[in-house]
Order: sequence, then structure tokens, then C-alpha cells
Amino acid sequence: MKINDAIFGVLLMALGIAVLAAVQGYPKIPGQNVGPSLFPGLVASVLLACGAMLTVGGVRARGGAPWVQALAWVRSPRHLARLATLLAAVIGYILLAGPVGFLIVAPISLLAMFLAFGVRPTTATIVAILASAAIWYAFYKLLRVPLPWGVLERFAF
Repeated sequence: MKINDAIFGVLLMALGIAVLAAVQGYPKIPGQNVGPSLFPGLVASVLLACGAMLTVGGVRARGGAPWVQALAWVRSPRHLARLATLLAAVIGYILLAGPVGFLIVAPISLLAMFLAFGVRPTTATIVAILASAAIWYAFYKLLRVPLPWGVLERFAF
């Protein structure tokens, strides 16, 4: 698919406006000029600016071309299967990470995507396991972001 930049620009601006609207309700910290809305507000402002630039550039560059144009890969079964695998892995992770656990679902999702995109099975398996372990360590141990344990909760430390 070839999608004009103006469409993505409008979507980015809508996201920026939504974030700015959401952070207005964040509580203020007494005695401080900054609060929990500062960083999301800054990111939303950058999204608005980038969206505006994309929109202006997309409208200027359009030159009568269609806003959305289907390319050859859209009719390719191989590419569509890869897209379906990617979407299934993401949706599967969202649905299964809580009850099953990150350490089980993440390597399976990565392995499915690696295999769909043509990585050798041995390499795909090793990288999926090591990458999942590295991500778990970075988030759970270093950043202290709790990832779901699922069925492995009795082994949690």
C-alpha cells in the first residue's frame, strides 16, 4: 500500500490532540511547576508538529495521485501470510501474555514471526529465546516494569 503522508499526518495530529486532552486531567504537584503531564504533553506537542509537517508535505506532493494506492505486494499470498503472522503474533501476545505469561508467549511469538519471515529454524529459535530473556531482564530487573508471569507465577522471584 502506498498511503499519502497527509493521511498519517492527520492521524498523528489526532493522536497528539487526544494525548493533550488526556493529560489535562492529570493531578498537579503542589509547589512545583512541573507534574506528571509534562512529558506526555511534550511528546504530544512533537506529534502535533510532525503531523502538521507530514500533512503539508503530503498535500503538496500529491499532485493528483490517489490518497491510497494498492501496490503489488497486496496481491502476494506470501506477503499477506507474513502480515497475518505478524498480526496474529501481536494479538496473541495481547490476549495470552496475562494468563500464560511473558516468558512463554514472547519466545513463541518471536519464533513464529522469524519463521514466517524466512529465518532458519535453529537461528530463529535461539534468537527468540535469547531476545525474550534479554527483554524480560531489561524490563523486569533493570527497569522494574512488572511483566506478566502467568502460569509461572509460583516460580517468580
